[in-house]
Amino acid sequence: MRLDPTTAAGIDSPIGAAQALLALRDDAGRAGRPLLDLSQAAPPYPPAPEVVEHVVEVARDPDGAGYTPVPGLPPLRRAIADELSREYAGGVTPDGVTPEDVVVTAGCNQAFGVVASALADPGDEMIMPLPYYFNHDMWLRMHDVRPVYLEPDAGLVSRAADAEALITPRTRAIVLITPGNPTGVTIPPAEIAEFAALARRHDLALVVDETYRSFRDAGTAGTPPHPLFADPNWRDTLVSLHSFAKDLAIPGYRVGAVVGAPALTREVLKLMDCVAICAPRIGQEAAWAGLTRAGDWRAERVAEIAQRRAHLGAALATRPGGFEAVALGGFFAWVRHPFDDRPTGDVVRDLVLTHDTLVIPGTAFLPDDRRMLRVSVGRVDAGAADLLATRLAAAGR
Repeated sequence: MRLDPTTAAGIDSPIGAAQALLALRDDAGRAGRPLLDLSQAAPPYPPAPEVVEHVVEVARDPDGAGYTPVPGLPPLRRAIADELSREYAGGVTPDGVTPEDVVVTAGCNQAFGVVASALADPGDEMIMPLPYYFNHDMWLRMHDVRPVYLEPDAGLVSRAADAEALITPRTRAIVLITPGNPTGVTIPPAEIAEFAALARRHDLALVVDETYRSFRDAGTAGTPPHPLFADPNWRDTLVSLHSFAKDLAIPGYRVGAVVGAPALTREVLKLMDCVAICAPRIGQEAAWAGLTRAGDWRAERVAEIAQRRAHLGAALATRPGGFEAVALGGFFAWVRHPFDDRPTGDVVRDLVLTHDTLVIPGTAFLPDDRRMLRVSVGRVDAGAADLLATRLAAAGR
């Protein structure tokens, strides 16, 4: 057989590549040593009891393993729409954002993939801020859509004024992630509004991945992540992507959402029907239970992640071994390593094989090597933070 050369030219999963280092660690005889795994943004806690109880009920229901409508379970779509209407203080009907605006997907990666395929043909372009989320870049490249990179400002905030010069006749969308992956940086609401205005002037989609919206900095509590849903014409421009993996600690249940105009979601549903038919029912049921029954639990987990983030920030504040936190927010720290004479991949390998610490190289999120590492806060408590500082100090020069 012959393989598609465009797909074959794509990189392998950076998460898979990082995890493969653990086999080398085993071969090196370090399997019995405590591993500090800070690679993936996986919640360190189980789902809320209310979610688990509902999943058990669904599993015992004779219809609990059946298909759902392709757009998703109606009660879940309503719950998503209601939450967005409350938290964003927006919408154009008395009910706010409507269930018809929502398509439930098998995770936010699938949400991005079907939206990108609905918006762009091979040879088209999408503007993506640096550092990008690697799965976004991989998807575009494997579908022959050209990512056009937008450099952020000194604070790693993407600016609409800098993006306008990158727009060409082939541009189809501007993609934002806020809070960022891998940086954790939150784009200010006013700047997101500037991006929306830019996209509208050029008849583009503004695709905003809001996977980590619940984990913004404490100072943003009670304020909408952006004002776009309050615009009566938001559907002309905005495509909002969501995930419940981190919010509800259900990453393996694979449930996310696309929120957008009916003209877009119609095309998304065609793609969904061919790819997955519908998101897994059990994940949808779990998400519904989490959104409607586990409000207190969610607030506690947001506070817990903020505390873990503080532990990590304190551990990195002294720049142990020369490792410097450039940004810290959401689920991540974006850390510069001190070795200007070594490829970042080699630094990550040494951290695993010599210092029993697993992180993701920044080269997974950038077109070049800028000596960066992504560190997840998910499994960082006070003890892990101290251990990380000790190991980085030993690894540094």
